[in-house]
Amino acid sequence: MSFLHHSLLLAASALLCNGAPTPNVIYILMDDLGYGDLGCYGQQRIKTPHIDALAAEGIRFTQNYAGSPVSAPSRCVTLTGLHSGHAFIRGNDEMANRGNVWSHAAMLKDASLEGQFPLPAATRTIAHLMQDAGYKTAMIGKWGLGYPGSEGSPNKMGFDFFYGYNCQRQAHSYYPMFLYRNDKREMLDNAPLLIPNARLARGNDAQDARSYEKYVRAEYSCDLMFEELLRFVKKQDKEPFFLMWTTPIPHVALQAPQHWVDFYRREFGEEKAYLGGRGYLPCRYPKATYAAMISYFDEQVGKLVAELKAEGIDDDTIIFFVSDNGPTFNGGSNSAWFDSAKPFRSDMGWGKASLREGGIRVPMIIRWPALIKQARVSDHITASYDIFPTLADIVGEPAPKHLDGISLLPELQGKPQPEHEALYWEYPEGNGSCALRMGRWKALIRNLKKGNTTMELYDLDSDPREEHNLASQRPEIVAKLRVIIRREHARAQHARFDLPALRELP
Repeated sequence: MSFLHHSLLLAASALLCNGAPTPNVIYILMDDLGYGDLGCYGQQRIKTPHIDALAAEGIRFTQNYAGSPVSAPSRCVTLTGLHSGHAFIRGNDEMANRGNVWSHAAMLKDASLEGQFPLPAATRTIAHLMQDAGYKTAMIGKWGLGYPGSEGSPNKMGFDFFYGYNCQRQAHSYYPMFLYRNDKREMLDNAPLLIPNARLARGNDAQDARSYEKYVRAEYSCDLMFEELLRFVKKQDKEPFFLMWTTPIPHVALQAPQHWVDFYRREFGEEKAYLGGRGYLPCRYPKATYAAMISYFDEQVGKLVAELKAEGIDDDTIIFFVSDNGPTFNGGSNSAWFDSAKPFRSDMGWGKASLREGGIRVPMIIRWPALIKQARVSDHITASYDIFPTLADIVGEPAPKHLDGISLLPELQGKPQPEHEALYWEYPEGNGSCALRMGRWKALIRNLKKGNTTMELYDLDSDPREEHNLASQRPEIVAKLRVIIRREHARAQHARFDLPALRELP
């Protein structure tokens, strides 16, 4: 941490001077929440008053980007401060060579089939940074960066406490057989639900809500995780804490508390049931249930803020609120109906699993009552790999020199903010793609695994929906962006994540 940054920080916040404690940090990460899924970002159909209140008391960022368009690599980028051209995990790898990893019945019997490809033991995460700064660290929610017992499990990656789903495939049901407390399974009072991609069986009346009761169990995982979260917050009465709340909401399957589903049934009226066929589980009221999941979580955010106030630590707590990638396209979800990526396209191929704006442009709200005294909107271009250096500045710990991020502390203070020359992504799943954002310009190269190296170029100022390819009209911009792409790409250490075509760009 530079002397200048340290001086600015001390001057900016009374929390960090006169022997007062450093701020608590809560990082809230939603799963597949679109840029336009919140009221404060323009959503008209889903009610999110408590998250909107965070924005009304903090900074709402309009040009914030996830590290990747899918779960595991996006989380890796956030935790390590490295963009996806440098990060170790660059895609979802379920390690199918182990056996029948997609079978919940098999995983129930054999824990070695759970989890995803692990972070290496030498990885330094933001949780390690916070531990070094004297923080008690916890992650509650979904992990996805190392199977149980691996070198990449949460407790080995800097978290003193973990509770939730180790495996992101297990998180495809909100009524799991078990959750993890640190590195141990904790069985729940849920009867087996072992077919994560079921269709409604023949003979069931698709219009009768009772036909879907078989997909409901006794214990809803997000209730249990929230109870653990509140217990953790209440315990930290003297030492500062760093809490990552990585909820699986609103990732499908579509499952939500009934009172919220009933609320949106009244709002939306009759709708067509989802019978299966596009993954996950059938749902009688898919639109109402999607909205219910988000409003249910919004309600929990409100309860968390109320608890911070009751404990007398609200002013001393920074809340980051973000999403891991854009809205999904399967499992009965209807991103286009909700316009979940608005103003960007929400259709399949334009949201989750895509490097289009709808897949990687996500909400970010930062609320810090002790420092941010007046709400404002920021159009600073930022990415999730900026979080690591930002926290390093806030807590006064040196950040690793190799990070790709830039601290956002000046922006939080209302001071001149250093900017990225460009933001970079590569995504090895599907046919392989990469993208670059430099100012108004967005470069996209698709089908890298098919040998394509032709760049598309979009002017996001005039064409945020990326509908007009200007590459042939601006060859000088294309040439400049190609140089940056070649510079930012490094060969992936894990062969599954490598894109050799990027090293052959003309």
